[in-house]
Amino acid sequence: MKHLILIKYGELTTKKANRKVFINMLADNIERQLKGYEIKIRKDRVRMYIEVEEKYILEVSKILTRIFGIHSIVICYPVDTNIDKIKEKVLALLHDISFDTFKVVTKRADKDFPISSMEFNHVIGGHVLKNIDCKVDVHHPDLVLKIEIRKEGTYIYTDEMKGIGGYPVGIQGKGMLMLSGGIDSPVAGYMALKRGVDVECLYFESPPHTSLEAKNKVIELASILNQYSGRIKVHVVPFTKIQEAIYKNVPDSYIITIMRRIMYRIAERYGKMRKCKIIINGESIGQVASQTLTSMSVINDVTNMPVIRPVACLDKLEIIEIAKKIGTYETSILPFEDCCTIFLPKHPVIHPLLSRAKEYESYFDYESLIDECISHIEVVTDFQKKYKDLL
Repeated sequence: MKHLILIKYGELTTKKANRKVFINMLADNIERQLKGYEIKIRKDRVRMYIEVEEKYILEVSKILTRIFGIHSIVICYPVDTNIDKIKEKVLALLHDISFDTFKVVTKRADKDFPISSMEFNHVIGGHVLKNIDCKVDVHHPDLVLKIEIRKEGTYIYTDEMKGIGGYPVGIQGKGMLMLSGGIDSPVAGYMALKRGVDVECLYFESPPHTSLEAKNKVIELASILNQYSGRIKVHVVPFTKIQEAIYKNVPDSYIITIMRRIMYRIAERYGKMRKCKIIINGESIGQVASQTLTSMSVINDVTNMPVIRPVACLDKLEIIEIAKKIGTYETSILPFEDCCTIFLPKHPVIHPLLSRAKEYESYFDYESLIDECISHIEVVTDFQKKYKDLL
């Protein structure tokens, strides 16, 4: 038996002439995330309706709560816009629910329906009181009965699951996320996804200095982010030769500055190859030496591609709170070092000079090393399976 899920758009309704583009993108994303389920999608400018088998209704609803562009998800019961049929459907629905107090909220989108919303609340409320032992409480009811009267029919429901809002992933184009194994960058990726950016991930590994467990950790983080996207790829950059060249040729205090500058060069060059419009990272102002305003300016000097830092103005506790909410925190705190921490000097420069950075880069041929590592990037697409194979 088919059941109906009603989707409310939220922020998408602020769009005008191009609202249809956003809605179509959302429908495409829903179809991708629900691949394997037999569903049928119907959509208009204000609502989307998904038909699904009754046995999958809760499972599908849970998946929908992780798809950006959705304000709320409702398991609803359609009925013809006929007062007697609406009354009959309401009683059938409420007889299976335990409650002592209730109120009715009617939305009359079809203005041809002859009874106003307030009047219809009284009509249905009175019918419920005559047939079920309960009371009306308009302030703190146990149950809210909602009725939407639309042109094509009437929809009745009681429960409304909150979606995660935002824009449909992909509507803004693609960005390259510099994904480490820490707490911040997965949160930055999530926040970029929420604004409609289709995210691909760039991970810098440096074996044997970094472990296989560190790589597995990043792939698992990407797997968690993919629950909110459905099409994330992980691009693994072999960074060992570059990192060793930096360690050999650059003064300790500037190692992190030069390393980050080269990472940005790789992110820009490879990002353009992947048709990305922006670089995304988890930098938070002042959190570490490479994230002071001076450091960020010197590091950012190597790229003309816009760099988006979604967590730049959040403190660590705020970032941790989001990480826990989206499910990345427990993985992020696993004790496996990445290449940003493995060669961390005791006293990294806090206010680097651009002239010094350029001078130290001239001590080795980083361009040929960049060419080599880009040509050997490993692309992980079916990363959930890949992650299991690596364990």
